[in-house]
Amino acid sequence: MKNIIGNINKAFDNRVRLGIMSVLMVNEYADFTTLKQVLGVTDGNIASHMKALEKKGYVKVEKSFIDRKPNTRYSTTKAGREDFKKHIEAIEKLLNQNHKKT
Repeated sequence: MKNIIGNINKAFDNRVRLGIMSVLMVNEYADFTTLKQVLGVTDGNIASHMKALEKKGYVKVEKSFIDRKPNTRYSTTKAGREDFKKHIEAIEKLLNQNHKKT
């Protein structure tokens, strides 16, 4: 069981980061406003968690202007997708092992 827990990634153990990565895994990209609305969190919350994920190399940030308004959109990197999949698989294995014992 220790092996499985070792694959759980601390970068994703926060509910906001888990939510951000979940949204980005099923969408090619998401902009700041969409993430904020979908996750129901503040600007500061999204920004700080995005910085943490960006620092780890898990998300890519693209800034542009749409109709002269700034737009920030995010997508996952290859490393982000791979590590998030490993994280989810580890949780599933842990849940399945515990389920078999009951």
